[in-house]
Amino acid sequence: MKPYLSCILVLSLFLTSCQIQEKSYMHSILNKTDPHSYANPRKAELKSLKLDLEANFKKNILFGSAILTLDCLNADTIKLDTDNLTIKRVYSESLKTDLKFEFGKKDKIIGTELLVFLSKKITGNFTIHIDYETSSEAKALQWLKPEQTNGKTKPFLFTQSQAILARSWIPIQDGPGIRFCYNAKIKVPKGMMALMSASNPKELSHDGIYEFEMKQPIPAYLMALAIGDISFKATGHRTGVYAEPKILESAAWEFGETEKMIAEAEKLYGPYKWERYDLLVLPPSFPFGGMENPRLTFLTPTVISGDRSLVALIAHELAHSWSGNLVTNATWNDFWLNEGFTVYFENRIMEAVYGKDYSDMLRKLSYSELYSEVQEFMIASPNETKLGINLDGRNPDDGVTSIAYDKGFHFLLLLENLVGRKKFDCFLKEYFEFFQFESITTKEFVKYLRSNLIDDDQWNTTNIEEWIFGVGLPSNCPTVSPQRFKAVNEVVNKFILDESHEFESKLWSTHEWLYFIDLLKKSEVTEMGLKELEKRFHFTHIENSEIFAAWATLVIPRDYQNIDFDDKVSEFLKRVGRRKFLTPIYRALINSGKKAFAQKIYSEARSGYHSVSQETLDDLLK
Repeated sequence: MKPYLSCILVLSLFLTSCQIQEKSYMHSILNKTDPHSYANPRKAELKSLKLDLEANFKKNILFGSAILTLDCLNADTIKLDTDNLTIKRVYSESLKTDLKFEFGKKDKIIGTELLVFLSKKITGNFTIHIDYETSSEAKALQWLKPEQTNGKTKPFLFTQSQAILARSWIPIQDGPGIRFCYNAKIKVPKGMMALMSASNPKELSHDGIYEFEMKQPIPAYLMALAIGDISFKATGHRTGVYAEPKILESAAWEFGETEKMIAEAEKLYGPYKWERYDLLVLPPSFPFGGMENPRLTFLTPTVISGDRSLVALIAHELAHSWSGNLVTNATWNDFWLNEGFTVYFENRIMEAVYGKDYSDMLRKLSYSELYSEVQEFMIASPNETKLGINLDGRNPDDGVTSIAYDKGFHFLLLLENLVGRKKFDCFLKEYFEFFQFESITTKEFVKYLRSNLIDDDQWNTTNIEEWIFGVGLPSNCPTVSPQRFKAVNEVVNKFILDESHEFESKLWSTHEWLYFIDLLKKSEVTEMGLKELEKRFHFTHIENSEIFAAWATLVIPRDYQNIDFDDKVSEFLKRVGRRKFLTPIYRALINSGKKAFAQKIYSEARSGYHSVSQETLDDLLK
């Protein structure tokens, strides 16, 4: 039915029709092909996983067993994803026999197919037991020496499974369209804590053994593990912060309003389905701002600014508890369904907690980044600007651009403007409820959108098809003019005319500074002007990583000469592993004739980066 129904009416209809519709959508999900997985869920689909692993910090490996229970349909072979795993034994307790296995297809991007041969065709649940160990070079795992941590006393391990790296530490069906529950027992050196994307301990185990349970079904990319010198502090009745003791107090204060964010999120789009929401602050080498592992978001320490001005990242990872973790992109070609929805939800949380003036600044920065990236892509690779991108045969990380995040966000803003916020909120709330714990494709979302929100006239006049499947940025993209940025515009205009112009900025947030620097990038600011700004605000020595990275990419192309700037850039690149900062700074150095300097830094810093950052930078600096 095209006309949009009220929330109450639709929810009543769900009671009678949801089961049939759910089966219809599930059928289509099971029959779609994931180009980044060897699994064949139509024959055998993973339903539950039990891990029993031990961490060896001397060899930098995990070893033990994985017990997989699969729902089979006349299956004589089970296909799993692996990447550089050593498989020692595969057996069936129910059949009381070892199972023959072999490695099949191999691909530099998606790893190696593991074929497990059954002694007869199986229909129904079937459990296999796999003894294995990881490689010391497993892509998902980063083993840190004590000196690479904040405390400098104990080693640290963390995983990054998204997009297709879970297969490097677990033999598994590693596609976002396959969900399973899991239990785990992890043995670690005494005096260290283990955490997972599951129920977590609050105190150290006396024997170094930790047990975990994830009752809700999740895809493999949300499998997570961290081991280190970790302590816990509660920040609310269902929220808390894990971190190394040295930074625990500052982290707990920085993220002290997380409980309030959850309350506002639930008002918008329904109950939080994961029981607890805790944060783990990782060492600086973590390659992302955050990773939305259910129940336990992994965070970079670079968001600890001392003034809570970067907590939009927390809102983003929290929003993933609905968009991404609850309703998941079926393949990585549909990545925008995870990220575009999440940026929209993040913005709504920030508006609810901090006000519209604040969220409008985030919107403007999002649009600026999107516009710049679209302009770059349209020169040589316009197809990269499609929301419905084709990543077949490519690394899914290629889709981690502003297109999925910010174009997706602005598309949802367009829909909100088209039908009104109240109606759009009702639609999203029902969307999360209807597809909860399932995965959908872009085409399935389009079908659902047409059936539940947009009529034919709106569809045609709003260019929905162009937004999703077309290139570039449509002319009806929503824009905003934040009130707080108007003052920044005035400051920049006066400063360009008179670089001795003094201005009041004590109350500026990080976002105002980022907008200020972004405007300077588009201006004719001179080297003398940059030195004047450095003299006043000490950007080269600032502890706020967002502002330092923005400043660096402003001044490097202008051949800025400062007595210790190069040293500070080198120190930053060696200390921080967040790819968002590394890539633009290294690129700025290369494009400014300083490739040798960049390569020297990288040769010294590379071993401290996670493989996710290494793969991107290896291509950039080759």
